[in-house]
Amino acid sequence: MLSPDTPADELLRQQILDDNDLLDTPADPYLDTLVRVVREVFAVKTVLVSLIDRDRQWFKARIGLDADATPRAISFCGHAILGTQAFIVEDTHSDPRFHDNPLVLNNPHIRFYAGRPLLSKEGQALGTLCLIDPLPQTLTDKQQRLFNDMALLVEGYLKLRNDNEQTAQLRAALSREQRKVMLDPLTQLWNRAGLNHFLPRHQQQADDLSLQLGVLFCDLDYFKKVNDNHGHAAGDQVLWETARRINAAVRPQDVVTRSGGEEFVVLLHVHDESELLHIAERVRCAMSNQPLEIDNQKLNLTISIGATLRVPPEALSSTLNRADQALYQAKGNGRNRVELAC
Repeated sequence: MLSPDTPADELLRQQILDDNDLLDTPADPYLDTLVRVVREVFAVKTVLVSLIDRDRQWFKARIGLDADATPRAISFCGHAILGTQAFIVEDTHSDPRFHDNPLVLNNPHIRFYAGRPLLSKEGQALGTLCLIDPLPQTLTDKQQRLFNDMALLVEGYLKLRNDNEQTAQLRAALSREQRKVMLDPLTQLWNRAGLNHFLPRHQQQADDLSLQLGVLFCDLDYFKKVNDNHGHAAGDQVLWETARRINAAVRPQDVVTRSGGEEFVVLLHVHDESELLHIAERVRCAMSNQPLEIDNQKLNLTISIGATLRVPPEALSSTLNRADQALYQAKGNGRNRVELAC
């Protein structure tokens, strides 16, 4: 196996990657959408937005792969960032650099790889947009041009993201090490610690904006049946896809967390309960209107939601409890519904 070389300007490249604050950050619905589209366009099993850190490649967006990171020493993307054009391996089994790579011999059994470097505004390769498949493939000239265009979209979005206000606020609020312990590795959402961290801050922001703090408690209906009938690996895929759908249904400024198991909590700034219920219905419909495709099987799943607005001067813990009680009410009233706690 050939491990990737280290770029000559690695210290500068790594510093720029660190400064961009992309590593160990929550899933992004726009990148999630883009990797899903790329997979459909190129008909491959896996598409990743991979960032090359010191000793790992970490996936900012992924579809078709459960792991959130793999060692840099065995990464294909580590080779791809050494250039500026797409790095393509049509058949790893006939390539002496990769035929005995652990990612070829074991899951995800890479046979085909194409990775196009994602460049910072300084021109440093921070990672790649990559295509992976367990079967050998050849990209036509037209496909290679399209792949380059898709990578340019990802590259441009990451540059815009680095400059926006929300990213600046995240930098000010949390260090990278803090983010690591607050991020759920399966769904790439904030975990319970993240919820506890952002709750008082979201309340303060609501006060500053003269808005109300809204809370949604979301719980998948009959999730235990998924694990019992299809196995825990399928259950993990369901949780991953549920996180994607909730993230896409809410707004960029809303905070989506996985508080545990199959329960998700969303923090929002809203004007009134009508706006809160409108967003809650979007989340419910995002789950119920289209089956989830897990291992070539279609699963029809629904979600129950408890919604509430904080009523000053109640404690934030009381707000969460009322939303939780509304969730139980939604379960008791037939599931696949939204209930508002008054």
